Amino acid sequence: MTTSPETSVLFVCIHNAGRSQMAAGFLAHLAGDRVEVRSAGSVPGDRVNPAAVAAMAEVGIDISDQRPKILTAEAVQASDYVITMGCGDACPYFPGKKYLDWELEDPAGQGVEAVRPIRDAIKALIENLIAEIDAGRPAG
Repeated sequence: MTTSPETSVLFVCIHNAGRSQMAAGFLAHLAGDRVEVRSAGSVPGDRVNPAAVAAMAEVGIDISDQRPKILTAEAVQASDYVITMGCGDACPYFPGKKYLDWELEDPAGQGVEAVRPIRDAIKALIENLIAEIDAGRPAG
């Protein structure tokens, strides 16, 4: 019996410093090892947005050890779901992947007060995503 995840999800935003990092943190926290989680940016920043780190810490999720990563065609190809958050046309397209575009305000340059509603919107989207993934998975 294999314990590897059957589904992989890639979150993409421009800097891979806010929205995609929060989404990856929520999915890893809420889905555990059932889903492989990746995140990347078309133009990665130097570090994860401190306001995003603080907002996630408020809900018990530590993303302080994450680092922005460059988006690669290999990461897209290896993922079942590709969820974009304002990266425009920078994301490569491969047939057979499920693409979703989540329109979320960019938390860059904003304080934790402004990031909280973005965080909460991401959590709701992640909960819906997990339900969709679980509904598509055979009962085991």
